[in-house]
Amino acid sequence: MEIVILLVQLFLVLNLILGLASLCTWFERKGSALMQDRVGANRAGAFVTPSLFVENWKLAQLLPSWLVLILKIVLAPLLWLVRVLGVLGIINTLLCDSVKAIFKEDFVPEGVSNFMHCLAPFMAVFPVFLAFALVPLAPEFQLGGYSIKMQIAALNGGVLFIFAMGSVAVYGVALAGWSGNNKFSLLGALRAAAQMISYELAMGLSLVTMILIYGTLDLYQMVELQSGLLGGLLPRWGVFMQPLAFVVLFIVGMAETKRAPFDLPEAESELVAGYFTEYSGMKFLLFWLGEFAEIALFSLIMAMLFFGGWKIPYFEFAGNAWWVALIGHLVLMTKVVILSFLQIVIRWTLPRLRYDQLMNLGWKGLLPVSMVSLLVTGAAVIMW
Repeated sequence: MEIVILLVQLFLVLNLILGLASLCTWFERKGSALMQDRVGANRAGAFVTPSLFVENWKLAQLLPSWLVLILKIVLAPLLWLVRVLGVLGIINTLLCDSVKAIFKEDFVPEGVSNFMHCLAPFMAVFPVFLAFALVPLAPEFQLGGYSIKMQIAALNGGVLFIFAMGSVAVYGVALAGWSGNNKFSLLGALRAAAQMISYELAMGLSLVTMILIYGTLDLYQMVELQSGLLGGLLPRWGVFMQPLAFVVLFIVGMAETKRAPFDLPEAESELVAGYFTEYSGMKFLLFWLGEFAEIALFSLIMAMLFFGGWKIPYFEFAGNAWWVALIGHLVLMTKVVILSFLQIVIRWTLPRLRYDQLMNLGWKGLLPVSMVSLLVTGAAVIMW
């Protein structure tokens, strides 16, 4: 039975990753269009009507008129839904773009190892997917006599493993730039490696700050420790206990995911497409999927470290029934979606930094601030 539970968890987590990445992809296109006063993706399916559908269907020309009328009436609700999805850009983003990428020609530059060229997108995506195995997605609950925790693998140092997997993803980016056999790809890979290494220092110090506050490396325990109120007024969330660490970690997280204004590794105006310039088809789609999966993973970590995870402020559920876990999961996903949308809004709001500004912010700005935050937090923990 434990194997069945594990397989179900794997299935749910995989679909959750793909669902969150798809949602971020849709908002990236449609949300950015609304922010820039553009229409955005709205062509595929937006103008389908029952009459147009039936009239263009050759078989309908052989049917009697009364049967054609019934067919139009039956198809009307379904095609109305298709039109709504088309106007919202969902069909364009989640169906048409995927099909186009799957059937596009996959080419490998001359003089490059085909194996290395294929390995790079896998190395960029697999560590991110693997990190989701350590993330608890709901409170523990009882079902059929079994105690189930929606977490594929529970490790005492789970949060360290998650951030380690985020660091390993840089190898895929570096390999992609090198195997592209292109100066723009190589420059993008070098930028990405320098950027991720530089900002990981501030990220690590901010993480240690939160570990000092909670006294554990287990994400599940961190969420449970955020129950109750702080001073009888505010929720006992990490963002209220250490707001400076939240600001630093949020900025560092956007830099680690290589999102604007930190998208120097793929600066279109300078490097064409950066480290994945020489990629097309499904390989390019894998890089795209990994980037948005990183946004979702980072939002999950932020929600658990600073916003109480599945906890609802001023309200506590008693018991460990399955419906309590379901409500907690929905609360967590709501926080994750809000944080993911916030990153995309910032991405379409701020201009790209110069490379010297990027490095100065990491080494001369965020690193000293995170060190001061760690020292103050350590002193406060020792004193109180």
